[in-house]
Amino acid sequence: MKFTLSWLREHLDTDATLEAITTTLSAIGLEVEGVEDRGRALAPFRIAAVVEAEPHPNADRLRALKVDAGNGTLLSVVCGAPNARAGMKGVLGLPGTYVPGSDITLKVGEIRGVKSEGMMCSARELGLGEDHAGIIELPEDAPVGAGYAEWAGLDDPVIEISVTPNRGDALSVRGVARDLAAAGLGTLRPEGRYLRPGTVPAGGPSALRWAIDDPRACAWVLGRTISGLRNGPSPQWLRDRLTAIGLRPINALVDVTNFFTVDLGRPLHVFDARKVKGGTLTIRLGREGETLLALNGKEYTASPEDSVIADASGVVSFSGIMGGETTGCDADTTEVFIECALFDPVRIALSGRRHQLSSDARQRFERGIDPALQPAALEAATRMVLELCGGEASEVVSAGAEPAWQREATLRFERLAGLGGAEVPEYEATAILGSLGFTETARGEGSVTYAVPSWRNDIAQGNVAPEAQPGGLAQSPELPPERAAAAAEGCRAVEAECDLVEEVLRIRGLDRVPPVSLPVASPVPPASLTAKQARAALARRVLTARGMLDCVSYGFVEARVAALFGDTPPALRVENPIAADLDQMRPTPLASLALAAARNAARGFPDLALAELGGGYRDPSPTGQLAIAAGLRTGHTPRHWAEPSRALDAMDAKGDALAVLQALGVPMAALTVTTDAPGHYHPGRSGVLRQGPKTVLARFGELHPSVLAALDLPGPAVGFEVFLDAVPEPKRRKRGAADLPAFQPVRRDLAFLVDAGVPAEKLLRAASGAERNLLAGVSLFDRYAGDKLPEGKVSLALEITLQPRERSLTDAEIEAAIGKVVAAVTKATGATLRG
Repeated sequence: MKFTLSWLREHLDTDATLEAITTTLSAIGLEVEGVEDRGRALAPFRIAAVVEAEPHPNADRLRALKVDAGNGTLLSVVCGAPNARAGMKGVLGLPGTYVPGSDITLKVGEIRGVKSEGMMCSARELGLGEDHAGIIELPEDAPVGAGYAEWAGLDDPVIEISVTPNRGDALSVRGVARDLAAAGLGTLRPEGRYLRPGTVPAGGPSALRWAIDDPRACAWVLGRTISGLRNGPSPQWLRDRLTAIGLRPINALVDVTNFFTVDLGRPLHVFDARKVKGGTLTIRLGREGETLLALNGKEYTASPEDSVIADASGVVSFSGIMGGETTGCDADTTEVFIECALFDPVRIALSGRRHQLSSDARQRFERGIDPALQPAALEAATRMVLELCGGEASEVVSAGAEPAWQREATLRFERLAGLGGAEVPEYEATAILGSLGFTETARGEGSVTYAVPSWRNDIAQGNVAPEAQPGGLAQSPELPPERAAAAAEGCRAVEAECDLVEEVLRIRGLDRVPPVSLPVASPVPPASLTAKQARAALARRVLTARGMLDCVSYGFVEARVAALFGDTPPALRVENPIAADLDQMRPTPLASLALAAARNAARGFPDLALAELGGGYRDPSPTGQLAIAAGLRTGHTPRHWAEPSRALDAMDAKGDALAVLQALGVPMAALTVTTDAPGHYHPGRSGVLRQGPKTVLARFGELHPSVLAALDLPGPAVGFEVFLDAVPEPKRRKRGAADLPAFQPVRRDLAFLVDAGVPAEKLLRAASGAERNLLAGVSLFDRYAGDKLPEGKVSLALEITLQPRERSLTDAEIEAAIGKVVAAVTKATGATLRG
């Protein structure tokens, strides 16, 4: 919402400075977005007279001017404007002046050999419009040497405020003035230039009539014809005022409607009465197939949910949003019909959104306008049209009826402190509400009841109580209708009282409400991250510490690529993808990492380590998105003098997955490895990490050669996926004293001859369960396969650690314990102890 300071002062009698006004506006909730002080920007420009205008000796399209700037000397100015001539007066910029429309600073120079000591400016160069056909021409009585901005009345600051959606009344200069007056910054003038009591005498019947076909389209509409007028450009004061706030002057009739849209917050529309077919304008809902060629030059198709205005030929306007070209006013208009209607805010908002149509009228209608202002607004617009264009006004015609907007709100004074947190004297609260237009109707013990003014649509329009809503308790036989109505009325009363408290505190100044700290729920603040968030952050930190680059990619990939890594159900197909190759929700982040690795390899970077914590999608249900920590390594290990480079293998991916699981608190001894990895991994070079027979915590391995070929990714490539949602939270145990046995541990090495197909893990588990009271650790430290062993056999060497706790072990006890280990391994795997 923009307005000029002089415009505001037409409604507000005040001597307050610009700074005081802007400070107060922000303090009462009408936040100032900015102040455009054109007078300061245009202060250096002077009114100058062109004394001589000769053709430039070295350029056909330039003129060499001699300009009198009022300082007693003639300045040489080179100008290319076609209207530059001797005897005219214009606007001169002197050296050192910043030209806002061209974003340049003037300086003395030479143009084709002729000295130029200034610049004669056009309207666009001064930022006053788009006219650049020639320099500004001023009347003969313009004082040479005077400041142009002050003489032209352009030293009028433009204030822009931010208006919240519930304050439709603040989208008017008069509404802003009313709030400032209530805040003690002046007095609201009872009348405006055109807003005053009385009616314009009617010269006869109206040439057009109103009809409301559907009350959902419009509640109440007024109108009148003005005949015998002459349309043309608006007077300079009106053009300047509209231009200052960013509106383009069109003609007097249209400019009148734009003026009152901002001045009173009352949108109007004018029809060329001679272009309307049939003599009646009907407000109704749209019909299928109806179109409107709007004033913006675009064609729109109406829907049955749109409120439209139609004549005998069809739709001529979208109600409350934009009129049509077929009945628009132009220079040939001699008879006009003024529309002043009250449309449904919700229908206007939905229609504007449906057709992507924005206008100042829509902005105000969808926030709610003053329903009682219609007759006075129509009279004010009539006076202005008669003043600017002449003519004779007809009688007022109408359809529908003024809605019952009257309502009351009660304020209990103790609520100002109890709810608002500020001690406000009763006399001050009543004075504030009275200055805002609230009229006292009743007074009780510690409370007062007010009639809400018609322009405050946001007061006493609270939500209905839940039990009175459709589908709530009011719909059940247990709650009688009268009780439901009482509940709804009680809810509105509470909402209205809260609104009154807010109004008092807002106008009084929210900075005067004493600050109060929130109660402390606990002396120790709660954790800022949930357990799930903490696990994800820890997993990311572990992977980056292992040299992997943290990636962020889209959650969707091409359906062809997704099929390589899992199922692609139609329910996870993206209906409106942002790109043709991003049409399927990915089953795992590993797919995105593989694509990224392929792009890097194609650009000469084959050795990569990438990781991502993201979603993998199984189905559209709430539980169908899995949180996965995925990683991919490609190529070879880095070259180093201490060890040769080698191709990456499945064990590298397994090490990454185990590092994440260990950091998350998973007991490593509880993990088992199976070979049932999904199809995008290489069979025999992959595995699945499980906790128990059913819980899959991770999977790892080399990518399948067919996947590498499909993605054009050179091998080797190894990856892993850790399913963070499946990782159980570690058990919280109280920390006790460190377990530091006083006796020396005993270590023995055992080599077993076992079938090559037996996994080493089976031996480790059998040995670990043989002597739990003494065994402190079992580990595999060697694997041997060669010609010295029988065919199909391998040698696996285990290190057994025995830890006595009560006394040192004798040789016999050690041998007995080792014997139990050998027996357990032999029974579980068929292995034999090597000699």
